Amino acid sequence: MHEYSLVMSLIERVKEEALGHRARAVHRVRIKVGELAGVEPELLAYAFEIAREGSVCDKAELDVEFVPAQWACSACARPIDRGKALQCEECGQPGKLRAGGEITFESMDLEVDDV
Repeated sequence: MHEYSLVMSLIERVKEEALGHRARAVHRVRIKVGELAGVEPELLAYAFEIAREGSVCDKAELDVEFVPAQWACSACARPIDRGKALQCEECGQPGKLRAGGEITFESMDLEVDDV
């Protein structure tokens, strides 16, 4: 399950950021997962539950935002409707994926000492 390796990389990134901000705790981690990213959001969340134990994310919640696939013409940028051929109806050029292929670390909520 490659979701586990993705979660391990995510936790390592969160750890680096938390150390850089001298955080005492991480309360929430937000990511975006595209429909065509090849990741099952449920398996990712399950892997996070397992991998977070004993880590900086031990008490953190994981928020996963699902991003639907969006296509557009590679030449004129006209949107291509879902379920249609991946070719522009106006100029005939092939479609290009505009959203839905990503796995993005968006943000995290940290607990830090008063400065």
